[in-house]
Amino acid sequence: MKLSELAGFLGGKLEGDPEFTITGIAKIEEADSGQVTFISNSKYEKYLSSTRAQALICSPDIQVPENGPKHVIRVSDPYTAFLFTLERFNPPLNWTDGGIHPTAQVDPSARLGTNVTLGPGVVVYKDARIGNNTRIYANSVVGPSASIGENCLIYPNVTVYHQVQIHNRVIIHSGTVIGSDGFGFVPGMDGVYRKIPQMGFVILEDDVEIGANTAVDRATLGATVIKQGTKLDNLIQIAHNVNIGENTVLAAQAGVAGSVKVGSNCQIGGQVGIAGHLEVVNHVSIGAQSGVSKSLTQPGTTYFGTPAKPIKEAFRLEGSMRQLPALFRQIKELEDKLAALEAKIGENK
Repeated sequence: MKLSELAGFLGGKLEGDPEFTITGIAKIEEADSGQVTFISNSKYEKYLSSTRAQALICSPDIQVPENGPKHVIRVSDPYTAFLFTLERFNPPLNWTDGGIHPTAQVDPSARLGTNVTLGPGVVVYKDARIGNNTRIYANSVVGPSASIGENCLIYPNVTVYHQVQIHNRVIIHSGTVIGSDGFGFVPGMDGVYRKIPQMGFVILEDDVEIGANTAVDRATLGATVIKQGTKLDNLIQIAHNVNIGENTVLAAQAGVAGSVKVGSNCQIGGQVGIAGHLEVVNHVSIGAQSGVSKSLTQPGTTYFGTPAKPIKEAFRLEGSMRQLPALFRQIKELEDKLAALEAKIGENK
């Protein structure tokens, strides 16, 4: 790809030879001479003089040294430009040539759109619907009356239970289960737990992506909802009747208990646990391994710790905790001095 073509694609300002040919993209400390690199964080500016890359994507205010890259594309958001460039050089790989594999099993009542791909061993149950251009890879299962929209990508060994509603451009990675029963049991007088019927379903709205080995439980009644643009990492548990807003991200091993409402544009770190029936408002960030035991009601706030608190308060408490051993030693020393002083006073009586 010529540099001028990439600059036009990114809408950036080109400095250098528009005919320079780019062979790929790489990190600034690893790039070769034919590759384009980028800077979105000032701490990487130290590599500008040593990188072998001859082409650079950066912001308008970056000062490129004379011995740095000779060809520069300046954009307002270098990181987003890098992502677009990465996609341009690495288009998605189709696992199959398309079509319906001979070993796929499709119930006669199921409805398939045009250009649908079903890999080896895929099972589509009665009254299921699959939209145009959707790809479902090997050994995945689409349950009765489930619906999958257009341009979705379902990787191998995904299970979509009955009545689940998946909208358009959704990506689901291997091992994930959508629509399994919520964890609902009630103890009887005899101490035996009896199952509460889970009669609801799951809705995944447009452009949701769900990582590998994640579980999204169906609602007891109504729907568990993950709204448009939200992204879930691997190994996440979403319990029954949870509602997650738009463009929220959850990192690996997070767990959200039943009937929680999470707002839009939130960031939830790895191994965060949120107790049931709570609310997290919009634009909230929660630090990794935090435990949320009450609703988080301050938009734009970062919370951390167990129980989760505004991060400045959490750091002050953590700092105080770290000083406790020294404080205990000081108290012990003072107690010893006081005891010695009392003994000396007693001797002088």
